Amino acid sequence: MADVADFAGDVIEQTVELGIAQIPRYTGISATECEECSEEIPEGRRNAVKGVKLCVGCAERMALVKGGVRRG
Repeated sequence: MADVADFAGDVIEQTVELGIAQIPRYTGISATECEECSEEIPEGRRNAVKGVKLCVGCAERMALVKGGVRRG
């Protein structure tokens, strides 16, 4: 018979799997300039995130927008 801890474990597992599935997977050649602001994307970021198209600042802003955060 399942108890509350079993149900909680299932919910946690599903939540983690959903979160992992939503992480963007980049492939291909990284851009040298950000598609949003045209600033140069540092070589370290281009090597670390294959196929990256946005600088760190723009990527963070996009993540906030997708999460429902609005700037005032």
